Amino acid sequence: MSVIPFDLRDGYIWLDGKLVEWKEAKLHVLSHGLHYGSSVFEGERAYNGKIFKTTEHSERFLRSANILDFEIPYTVAQLNEAKDLVVAKNGFKNCYVRPVAWRGSEMMAVAAQHATIHVAIATWDWPSMFDVAQKMKGIRLDIADYRRPDPQTAPCDSKAAGLYMICTISKHRAERKGYADAMMLDWQGRVAECTGANIFFTQGGKIHTPIADCFLNGITRQTVIGLAKDRQIEVIERRIMPEELAGFDECFICGTGAEVTPVSEIGPYKFTPSTISRTLVEDYSAAVNA
Repeated sequence: MSVIPFDLRDGYIWLDGKLVEWKEAKLHVLSHGLHYGSSVFEGERAYNGKIFKTTEHSERFLRSANILDFEIPYTVAQLNEAKDLVVAKNGFKNCYVRPVAWRGSEMMAVAAQHATIHVAIATWDWPSMFDVAQKMKGIRLDIADYRRPDPQTAPCDSKAAGLYMICTISKHRAERKGYADAMMLDWQGRVAECTGANIFFTQGGKIHTPIADCFLNGITRQTVIGLAKDRQIEVIERRIMPEELAGFDECFICGTGAEVTPVSEIGPYKFTPSTISRTLVEDYSAAVNA
């Protein structure tokens, strides 16, 4: 199937405070964000024309930039308004929303304190990847070679573009082997997350999930934990070692793209998607479509 490259699509992108034609939303090849990774972004989703938890995403967007030592020149309210404008202008109801900010081309060295900060917001069609019946079969995960870094060596609380380099490599390797994604360990060999989603396990009716100290405490992750607690399901955030996977009943991942997706296999470990996974798949769908 032929896929239209993202730079050749039609529509509108919000760039530095105004809507521009999609194909005219450009940056220079000597932009600092391209060369030195001084860029942050968000992954959001609109359902029935409404962006889910838009304010929480805008707040994190600003925090991510501050962690990378630059300031986004728009308020949360301005960003929310711009995202709504882009969704409406492109005629979408259900879509993915991508705000991104980066240092511009005024300085081309490691230091770039005086570079202009640019912000763009794009949106594109992205239907749910699975229906409930397909989801409940579970996806297969590889175990990645690369690990999430020590939080004292990388700005792990920022949704920074550079942190996803090892995620791309790991997902490519997993897909070449026939897996849907890869589970990553942390710098000490403990279970961390997937390449673009947080991970959960169940055992004896309780949910276990890694402590988010070297990866993002995702907005979807926080939502799912809240939904579980609403159901009186205990959620235990703790260190999880890979060898523990043999003793878990269910496994599922969550994120803006993945939503809530059960897992049937992680390398040699097998899981059976069941009641808790189905409940949270359905509860999350109800929450985002409310």
